[in-house]
Amino acid sequence: MNSLDIATKEELLAAIQRAASDTEARCVVVTGSGRAFCVGQDLREHITNMSSKSLDEVWATVDDHYSPIASGIATMEKPVIAAINGVAAGAGMSMALACDWRVAADSASFTTAFIGVGLSCDTGMSWTLPRVVGQTKAIELLLWPRTVDAPEALEIGLVNWVFPADRLAAEVADIAARLVAGPTLAFAAVKESVRYAATHTLTESLAFESRMMASTGGSEDHRNAVQSFVAKAKPTFEGR
Repeated sequence: MNSLDIATKEELLAAIQRAASDTEARCVVVTGSGRAFCVGQDLREHITNMSSKSLDEVWATVDDHYSPIASGIATMEKPVIAAINGVAAGAGMSMALACDWRVAADSASFTTAFIGVGLSCDTGMSWTLPRVVGQTKAIELLLWPRTVDAPEALEIGLVNWVFPADRLAAEVADIAARLVAGPTLAFAAVKESVRYAATHTLTESLAFESRMMASTGGSEDHRNAVQSFVAKAKPTFEGR
C-alpha cells in the first residue's frame, strides 16, 4: 500500500531532489505501485518508534522528511503530475496535492486521515487543500475524514481528470508528453508567479509578473515561438 517508513521517505526525498536537479527531465510523474498511490505514514513503524524514541526524535520526521518532500514537489520548476492509481491517504494525499496536476483512476480515493489518529496534518496539506477546494470544504475534509471517491474528487476540484484504471498510465503519458514538448522556462515562471501571488498583494504580484515576462521574453523559446507563429509553423521549445 506504499506506506511511508523512514527508509521509504528518505528514498522518496532523494528521488524528488534528483528529479528537480536533472536538467534533462522536463516533466515529473509521481505515482504508486500496486493498488495504492500512498497511504501515508507506516503506523507499525510509528508505534515502534513511539515506544523506543523520544518525542523529539519521533516527530523529527516532519521537518526531516515530510516538509521537504512537499516543498520539493511544490517548488519544482518543471511540471509535476500525480498519477493517482488508488488510495491516497494522509501524507499520500498531501503529496498528490503538492503536485501541479492530479490525474486519477476511477478506482482512486482520497482521505485526509490525520484526525482519525489524533493528529493535525503535515506534508503541506494545511496550505494546499484550501487552495485546491476552498477553505470551507478543506476544513470539512480535515475535521471529518471520510473517503472521497474519484467522481466526487473531480466534482470538488480535487483532481483535474479521472480515467478508467486501465487507461490511466496511457493518459498520463500523453499529458506528460505534451508538457515535455512545451516551453519549460515559461512553465517554471508561471508556477513561480502563482506561488508568489498566493502570499503577496496585487501590486507586488504585478511587479513580479513584469519581471517574469522580461525573463521569459528574453528567451530563445519566446523568439522562436513568435517567429513560428508568424510563419504559421509549429514552434519547437528547447527550454532556453
